[in-house]
Amino acid sequence: MKLAVAATAPLGADVLERLAAQHDIEFLLTRPDRPRGRGRKVGSPPAKDAAERLGIPVRQDERLDETFSFDGADTVVVAAYGALIPSSLLDRASWLNVHPSLLPRWRGAAPVERAIMAGDTETGVTIHRTTAELDAGPIAAQRSFPIGPEDDAGLVYAQAGALAAELLEEVLSGEPEFTVQPEEGATYAERLTTADRGLDWSRSPTELLNRIRALSPHIGARGEVGGRVLTIWRAAPAGPESELVAGGLELLEVQPEGRRRMSGEEYLRGLRGSGA
Repeated sequence: MKLAVAATAPLGADVLERLAAQHDIEFLLTRPDRPRGRGRKVGSPPAKDAAERLGIPVRQDERLDETFSFDGADTVVVAAYGALIPSSLLDRASWLNVHPSLLPRWRGAAPVERAIMAGDTETGVTIHRTTAELDAGPIAAQRSFPIGPEDDAGLVYAQAGALAAELLEEVLSGEPEFTVQPEEGATYAERLTTADRGLDWSRSPTELLNRIRALSPHIGARGEVGGRVLTIWRAAPAGPESELVAGGLELLEVQPEGRRRMSGEEYLRGLRGSGA
């Protein structure tokens, strides 16, 4: 077997590193470098950084079409790649997609975040054949794991990366058997937008906490607290001794606009010191 990987986001970088520890990787297919961050400086995708560190050749095709060369690879593992694979290429290799959900639940771009927002107490990883229909291909392997009440997206993605590597080893060790994916129970994890970051303090504390967990530590939920907009990275149900409170939650880690992350206690000290 000659193996290639199509990956862009941090989950894809994690899967790439784990695969490279067990297999020779012919090349990484990833998205082109893009402006990133507040300064909009051009930066490379996390998967590219991992590939360069591992000495794996990198390809950054802007668009894929029938002229794409597999360079001898007969199997491509797709993990958080972020672009559609044209149907003309799907028949020319075995494409195995790593999806961090229990398909058919949460097909789409943001399965981990949407699962946490919805209050799911369980998720998992599915290895399925890539098809023209989004995340609907037949399943080669699937395994679940719990989402703890304090788990954020970062922890769930880390668990998914480790489990994905285990499942891929099982699938790649022989001739995979595929089971048609059911349509019953299918839900869709829509791409996250700026609106998803907003915290409506009239919502229940449980809903608010789920949104904060879903967007930490990589995006950040935002809300107005005492007339100032804060990004909220960590929170917990408020108690009698809680000081920085909004929506029934104690805000444990926050980030004022234009400043670094800090504890809620440090933020309040700063406000008192400034006389605000």
